[in-house]
Parts: sequence; structure tokens; C-alpha cells
Amino acid sequence: MQINKRFPDSFLWGAATSAYQIEGEHLTHGKTLSVVEKNMNSNYADPSVASGHYQHWEEDIELMRELGLKAYRFSIAWPRILPNGRGEINQEGISFYRHILDKLKAYQIEPIVTIYHFDLPQCLQEEYGGWSSRKVIVDFEEFCEVLFTQFPDVNYWLTINEQSNMFQLPYLMEFAPDVPLEKQKYEMNHIMTLAHAKAVKLCREMLPEAKIGPALGIIPNYPATSKPEDVLAARHADDLRTYLFMDLYMKGEYRSFVWNYLVENGLEPTIERGDMAIIKSAKPDFIGINYYQSRVVKYISAEAEKKELKLNYDGEDDDTQFDNIPGIFEGAANPYTDKTRWDWEIDPIGFRYLLNELYDRYHIPIMITENGIGTLDQVTGDQKIHDQERIDFLNKHLQQLQLAMKDGVEIWGYMAWSFIDLLSTSSGFRKRYGFVYVDRDDHDVKKLERIKKDSFTWYQEVIASNGQYLIDR
Repeated sequence: MQINKRFPDSFLWGAATSAYQIEGEHLTHGKTLSVVEKNMNSNYADPSVASGHYQHWEEDIELMRELGLKAYRFSIAWPRILPNGRGEINQEGISFYRHILDKLKAYQIEPIVTIYHFDLPQCLQEEYGGWSSRKVIVDFEEFCEVLFTQFPDVNYWLTINEQSNMFQLPYLMEFAPDVPLEKQKYEMNHIMTLAHAKAVKLCREMLPEAKIGPALGIIPNYPATSKPEDVLAARHADDLRTYLFMDLYMKGEYRSFVWNYLVENGLEPTIERGDMAIIKSAKPDFIGINYYQSRVVKYISAEAEKKELKLNYDGEDDDTQFDNIPGIFEGAANPYTDKTRWDWEIDPIGFRYLLNELYDRYHIPIMITENGIGTLDQVTGDQKIHDQERIDFLNKHLQQLQLAMKDGVEIWGYMAWSFIDLLSTSSGFRKRYGFVYVDRDDHDVKKLERIKKDSFTWYQEVIASNGQYLIDR
């Protein structure tokens, strides 16, 4: 495919990680446990070592420089900064992230910092139920204030990662057994949106030159057939899984169809006086988009059994269970797209489609904060990793991203997921995403040697040519 226009000179070519998935040392150096670490799948590696980034951060940033990154997205672990969730600051944690930021700045790599990437301090969960209580808003705002005070040189902030997915995956949140699950999800979502708004407002007060927005995981929904009920099911799935969140972020309001659905089913969240004004006042500067796949949906009758999402965890058994909302939609496989070993649809054109849809609706700059493929990488006898599947995936998605930019979509940068192999929350080290291989598995930490994959060299050339290498392939 020939694409005539190069990427803008200001385009942020980057890669991403998150704290609990790479750092390790999750109960040392002053850090306490987070909810996501507590609930990790016990069949896979635990977060005590992860990728060993806490010890190997300097080596890792040297590799970032060699790769040519213009930006690096990473998260700051709440319980590493505030071990009690609030109050006393852990200076070891501040120092750790200060060193990382200084090294990135020295190499002219733009830090893009995620404030919350699933790691609620477990102590707050035990104290008052975490995101089920409005008390968490105050504690989250305090955490943000500490970050904005300690790291005022960060130009790009992401408030909350994947609020859209957090309530569908059981290890990312903890729910009370005596309250209906769906009711809890929408209550938590409202509270989380208020916390996001508070963070935006505080950032603008303390760091008026910085840019801030959320990172939303989005899966566009296609109708399974041209049957009108399937087309409507796809629209409703988008409303409930994407535009519920986007309309709150961008318009400060609940989408009418979504609100009516919540009220009819007794699921509407508790909205206190002033809540919606706070949310409306906090329109972000940009939206971060995490894109991996698209989805097909079909209409399902109201009498159908309710199903929650069940993932393929091992990359072998085709045991994915699509979620549904009886009377509205149910997920289904797409016969027209390839799949990863974990049954995720591979849909680069869906990437372009989604970017156009979002920009048409909201006219806000977009940053790609995650895009990548989880694979089974093998080390050859001469210590090479030939990950052509990853190169093909990223190449096709970047081509579609550039076409979206030619369509008129304003995109600031692209953060591939991920810079380095990390602890997949659902599949451990079996499922690898990085440009850099970490020599360990779920049961043997080994020496954590870093090995550059073929995709490392490919992305290095893409960045060095500002996308021209991508265009010429």
C-alpha cells in the first residue's frame, strides 16, 4: 500500500507499559499491595518480580534510546507513592520515578504518565470498598496532587486507564457479594468519572501548560448481519460499551439511551447535587485510545441467559465466551477477520473506522496509548526472536492510522503496547507483547536478560524514517 504523506515531524513515536506489569518489588522499598496484584491469576507469574524493571530501569531506558523512542507511556503506582493510600509519602517511590523522568528527559524521550492503571491500594479497598465509595475521590485527588507537585515537568498526563474495560474483567476490581453486580458497576463508573474530573481540574490549576485526558479501551461493534435488529444491536453495544464513557468525558452527560436503560433496570448510579457540573467542567485536552480488536454483535432476546465475558487465558483452547445483555446484544465471532491465538479479532481497518467515528463525534485530538498483539515468542539457538506476526500486525495498523490522519483525524502520537515483555494480567509471561524479550517464564525468573526482537529493529527503522519505512514496505 502506497501512502504519500509522511507523519508530522512532531509525531510522538512511542511505546507503553504499566507499573504493576513490569516493576516487580511490589511489597518492598516502601510499597504496599494493590488490588490488581492481589487478584492476579495464581497460575501465572506473580508481580513480585514481573519484568524486573525496578532494578533494570536504566538498562531499559538505554534500550528505549537505542530504539529511538520519542515518547514513553508508563504509570506511577499509587501504593508505591502513598503506601497507606493517603497521608505519608514514600520518598523511595518518589525518587524511583524522579530518576526515570530525569533519564527520559536527558534522552529527549517525552514522558506520558498514567496516574491510575488498575493499582488501587488494597488498604483502601479493605477500609471502605475502594471505588464503591465516594471516599476514594478525595484520596485519588490527594494522590494526583502529590504527583503534580513532585513531577511538574511532565507535559502529558493520563487520568485513568481503560475505565471502559475495568468493570468487565474480575481481577481489576473487587465487588461486594451482597450487592447486584451490574448495579455496582455503574455506581463505580460514576464515582470513577468524578475522580477523573477532579484530576483534570486539579491539573489545570497546578500545571496549566500540561495536557491531560483519559485512556479508553475501545472495541468497535459491527452488526453480525444486515438484519435491522442486528444493526440496532451494534449501535446499542457501542452506546453501552463506548459512548457511555465518551459522552461523560466529552459532554459531561449520560447518553439518553444508556440512562433510560439504567433507569428501566434499576441500575442508575447515585448522582449527588453538583456531580454533573463537575464532570461537564472537565473536558479533556485529548483522548487516549487503546485499540486491539473489533467485535461482532447480534440481537439476543430478553429471555436469554445473562453471560459475562470469559477470556481465553492460555492461547490454546478456543473457550472465549462473549458477554451479552439480554434484549439488547450478544457478542459473536467475525468470519471475515483473522484471530490471534487468544481469539482476538485482527482488524486494522477497524482501527481507521474507529478513529474516524470518534473524531467525527467529538473533534478532539487523539493519542494512541496502546496498540499491539500478544504472541508466543520463541528464542532461537542464536538468541534471536523472529516475531514477524507482530511486525505485520503493527505495520498494518500504522498504515490504517496514517490513512485516518489523511481522512482528517488529528492524532498526536502512537504508543505501541508494549515496549518490553510484561506480566499479562490474564496470561502471565506466556502472552508477550514487547519489542524487547525478557528471558523468564511464569515459573522461572532466570536472569531477566533483555533480548531485542526483530520487531525492535523494524520499529527502530519506522521511527528513524518518520514512517517512511512503513510506507515503503
